Amino acid sequence: MSFFPAARLMAASALLASVSLPGLAQAQAVQSSSGGNGGWFVPKTAQPAAAPAPRAVRRVPVAQPMPQDGDEPMQQPEAPPVLPQPPIPDSPDLPKAAPPPAALLGVISIPTVMRLSSAAAEAQRVLGERRDKLAAAAQKEQAGWRVEQQKLQESARTLTSEQIQIRERHLQERRAKAQRDFANRARIIQEAANVSLNQIERELVRIVRQVAASHSMNLVLHSEQVALHVDGQDITEETAKVLNKILPHVFIPAEDVDPEVLAKSGKMPTTADEDTTSQVGPGPTTQPAPPASILRKH
Repeated sequence: MSFFPAARLMAASALLASVSLPGLAQAQAVQSSSGGNGGWFVPKTAQPAAAPAPRAVRRVPVAQPMPQDGDEPMQQPEAPPVLPQPPIPDSPDLPKAAPPPAALLGVISIPTVMRLSSAAAEAQRVLGERRDKLAAAAQKEQAGWRVEQQKLQESARTLTSEQIQIRERHLQERRAKAQRDFANRARIIQEAANVSLNQIERELVRIVRQVAASHSMNLVLHSEQVALHVDGQDITEETAKVLNKILPHVFIPAEDVDPEVLAKSGKMPTTADEDTTSQVGPGPTTQPAPPASILRKH
C-alpha cells in the first residue's frame, strides 16, 4: 500500500510546532531593525564626522537609436529552432498477464491518529516545555543587551573613543555568541522532535498494514482526500487504539543531549543505518516492502 506524502506535513505540524521560537525570532527581529550598526548604541563622540552632502548629478537621458526606415515593421519574436528527431524503436505489445486483485478500500486520517496518540501528546508536552524555556532565556538575554546598551549610553561622556569602541565590541561579541547558542539549542529541540516523530511513524506503518490486513483491505487512502466513504471503511480509531497499546510512550533525548552526538555514539540504530539497508537491499522475504513514509517525505 502507498500513502500520500502530504499527510506528513499535516501530522508533523502539531508536533514540530512545539519547537518554534517566537521569543527568539522576535528578539532577532528587534536587533536586525535597529539600524546599520547592528542595534548597538554608538555615542556621537565615537561616530565619524558626517561627510558633506554630495552634489546632485544630473543624469542626461541617452537617446535611443532611431530605426533607419520609419516604415520598417517591428521585429517579430524568433521562431523555435528546428532540431533533429531521430527515430525510436517501436514498443511491441506485452503478453497478457493476470489482472490485479479487486480493490478493497479503507480510509484513515493520519492527523486524527496523531491527535489521539498518547506518545505524540507526551512528546508535544515535553518539547513544548523546552521551547518555552528557550524562549524565556532568549528574552532574558535580550533584556541584558538593552541594559548594557543603556549603561554605555549613560557613560559615553566620560569615556574615550577607544574605550567606547572596546565596550561596543564586547557587546557585539556577546550578542553573536548568544545567537549561536540559541540557534544550536533550537536545533537540538527540533531534532529531538524528529526522533520522537520517527518512532511513531515507523510503528504506525506496521500498524496500518496490520489493521488493513485484518479487514482484508488492500488499498488504504487518506480520508481527507476521499469525498465519500462508509463507517466500515474508516480504520482511524482502530489504528489509534492499537498504536496507544503498542507505543504509549516514545524515547525523547534528554534536554542536555545532542541527538546528532547520540547518533554518533553508536548506542542505538540511526537513520544512516536505514539508508545503508535500503542501498544493500533486504534479505529474502515474502512480505511486501513497507512504504517509505506515511507522515513525511516531501
